[in-house]
Amino acid sequence: MLRGKPAGEEAGDARPPRRVTDCGDLPFLIKRDGAWLYKGTPINRKPMVCLFASVLTRDEDGHYLLETPAERGRIEVEDAPFLAVEMQWTGTGRDQSLTFRTNVDQCVTAGPEHKLRIMHDLLTCEPVPYLHIRDGKGRYPIEARINRATYYELVALAEPGMVQGRKMLGVWSGGVFFPLGEENDCRDVEAGPV
Repeated sequence: MLRGKPAGEEAGDARPPRRVTDCGDLPFLIKRDGAWLYKGTPINRKPMVCLFASVLTRDEDGHYLLETPAERGRIEVEDAPFLAVEMQWTGTGRDQSLTFRTNVDQCVTAGPEHKLRIMHDLLTCEPVPYLHIRDGKGRYPIEARINRATYYELVALAEPGMVQGRKMLGVWSGGVFFPLGEENDCRDVEAGPV
C-alpha cells in the first residue's frame, strides 16, 4: 500500500466520477411570498428551508434544481426563490453600500457581482425589484425579489443620475449606479405594490 492512498487504490488509478442520479420533477414549490412547500404542505422549519436553499441551483435552460453530489431534481418556483426582507446601508453617494438579508438569512451586498434590476409587472406595470444572489449553471441567475417594505427603503435612498444619456433615479452600491426608474416617471406616480 502506498502512503496517502486509500487501501486498494494503486498509483495512477483514479476513481470514476460519481454519477448524479436525475430524480425528475420533485414535489417542491417555492411560492412568490418565499414559502417553501413539499407536496403542498408548508415547510415550517427554517433550518430545513435553509438546507434546501443551500443546494438550489439553476440549469442552462433556467429550470430550478435541488442538487446534491448524488441526486438532483427539478422544482417549481413561482417567481424568485428568495426574498430580500431587510436592507442596511452605509455611506452616501458613490461610497454607499447596500446589504440585503434574505428570508434564508443570507446577506448579500449589491455591487458588480450582485446586481439590482427592476422589472415591470406585465398586467399592472408596477416595478418588481430583484437582487442577484448567485450564478446558476447557465445565463440564468438565482435571485431574490425585494419585498415591498425593503423596496420603499431603497427608493428613499434614490438620487438622480444619468444612464445612457437618460435622467434616472437610482441608488449606488459597491461603486455601481443601479437605476430604479426614469426621473420623469417617478415624480407624480404613487408607488404601487411590489
